[in-house]
Amino acid sequence: MLVKDRMTPEPICGQPEMPVTDAQTLMREKNIRHLPIVDGEGKLVGLVTQRSLLRTLPSDVSHFSRFEISYVLGKIKVRDVMVKEVTTIDENTPIEEAARIMADRRIGCLPVMGGGDPATGSKPRLVGIITDNDLFTIMVDLLGARRAGVRVTVLQPDRPGEIARLSTAIARKGGNLTVIVGYPAPEPGMWISVVKITNIPREHLGAVIGELEDVRILDMREI
Repeated sequence: MLVKDRMTPEPICGQPEMPVTDAQTLMREKNIRHLPIVDGEGKLVGLVTQRSLLRTLPSDVSHFSRFEISYVLGKIKVRDVMVKEVTTIDENTPIEEAARIMADRRIGCLPVMGGGDPATGSKPRLVGIITDNDLFTIMVDLLGARRAGVRVTVLQPDRPGEIARLSTAIARKGGNLTVIVGYPAPEPGMWISVVKITNIPREHLGAVIGELEDVRILDMREI
């Protein structure tokens, strides 16, 4: 899965000379939290977020009327509040790399660039945006949250062939493995796998997995 497969293409954009109030209105009407800013040539020059908009307000607004706040914000341009050093990502980047960058840098979105051609000298342009909400949706899909089945978490050795051994045992009993994800266990040399299975009743599945040597069921539930 690549970024281009799950991004929002042709994102809604703003311009540097927009009043902040116009950016606020646009983001509210379109129900978005991130607004890429492009210049007259369509080049990405900045990013406005809800957090950057909040920073434009005085620290204590209790002494100001709504009219006064709107008047002040109306005088401020997007160019004055936007994030100018924007972290971007190429559309052909694996989705897990996008997730890692966003997690490591604690940012909520990545503008997506594409279409550049070194042979002709054309530079990449803004083709989409991927956000933390997109990653949440991907996680739901990867974990099969919308598909019923028996969800089993097992602890198994972290060595070649162990996942195949688990899946083969399930398949031999007619089980359909619809989800499998894994991550390192706290114990050295061990691995945790989360699988979702259909076609085998829960009461039989425990016995099937329990027959595997060095494999321990940590959790099993129907969801």
